[in-house]
Formats: sequence, C-alpha cells, structure tokens
Amino acid sequence: MRIEKRQGHEGTGPGAITPDGCAVELYARLPIRDEPDIITAAVPAGAHILELGSGVGRMTHPLLERGFTVTAVDESAEMLERVRGARTIRSTIEDLDLGETFDVVMLASFLVHTGDADERQSMLKTCARHVAEGGCVLIQREGEDWHTNVPRERVDPSGFISRITSAEPVGDGVNSVHAEYEFPDATWTQTFLARPLTKDEFEGALREAGLRVDRYVTEDRVWVRAVRD
Repeated sequence: MRIEKRQGHEGTGPGAITPDGCAVELYARLPIRDEPDIITAAVPAGAHILELGSGVGRMTHPLLERGFTVTAVDESAEMLERVRGARTIRSTIEDLDLGETFDVVMLASFLVHTGDADERQSMLKTCARHVAEGGCVLIQREGEDWHTNVPRERVDPSGFISRITSAEPVGDGVNSVHAEYEFPDATWTQTFLARPLTKDEFEGALREAGLRVDRYVTEDRVWVRAVRD
C-alpha cells in the first residue's frame, strides 16, 4: 500500500515522516493530556472505539487502560508499528469501509479541519458509515482562535517547546500552518494545510455527512459528541 505525500504538507526532523508531514518519533514523544478523560466522560464504559488517525497510539493506549476496546486506523505503517494492544488497520480515513459498526467513532487531532473540503466530507461520511445505531461520533475541533493567536509558544512541563509560528492564507479559506517542536536533543517541524471552520460551517458539514451535534462536550466546544441525523 503506497500513499503519496500530501500536497502542501512537509515535515523535517529525525526518523520517518508520514505523507501528511507528521514525524513518527515526535508523536511517540508527545505527552497525552486530558483527552482520555474527556473521551471517557462522553461515551459508555467499555465501548468499542474506532479511532481514526490513531498515529502511534497516544490516545489508544490510555483508552485501553481505561477498559475500552480500540480499533486503531492510520495510513502510516510506521505509526501503527508503535501501537500495542489494539487491533490495527492501515488505511486512509476517507477510503475506510470495514463493513462493521462501532459504539464510538473518534476523529481527533483536528483532522476535521483538513484543507481539502472533499476529503473532510469523506472523513465525516466514514464516521457516519461506521457508527452503530445509538452510538456516537467524537470529533476534536480547533479552538476559536487557533488560526489567529499566532505566533504562540508553549513550554511543556516535560521540557520541550512547541510553537505555531505562522498560519498564512493560501486561498479558498485554507491556511498553511507551520509548527515547530524543540526538544533538548532534536527539533522537528511540520507544515500542513488547515481550514478554519465556524460553528455553523462545522455543523453544516456534519449535516451533509448525515450527522448532527448531540452536544459540545467541553466548554470551549473543541470536543463534540455527534450522532446520526
């Protein structure tokens, strides 16, 4: 299975770089924050979760520890090699069709903000296709000022620095975003395309895919629980 590098996406730094510019070694180092707690509070205990874009398993592993069953999907074989304890499937999200449904389908990491609107809708349709009757889709959105509060920098308690240095318009409502991650022993960069979505635009995209907002899980409306419309 060969996946071409995505136009407008670049990555630098040690180790393998995925088609969308993500560095495998970087994501293996990034800490997990409160996401597993947010997810746990929004879904039934012991649910079977289809995690779309699992990467190295940063969320997968804490969810397994909390008693969930996880099927982890990613387009990168190098990412999936780092996942332990979950069923893994190598596929692009937009092309996935497993012929089965899950209690919870999860689309995290701001993937709903992909610069390609057609790709976004295909991802959301994948979510709708795989969620069981009575189940839910959990989606992680960008914060309201994600593209405007730039440049910004965060010093992580573990000792590395993450920066969003720029978010420049490239046409059709899409921005080219440049991020840097500086560790004591290595530095990684990533450039990628992202599309800001207002609340109305986001909810309209859900409706087009056959979904609707059930509730915004967090006060900042970054995490959303959606259901079949």
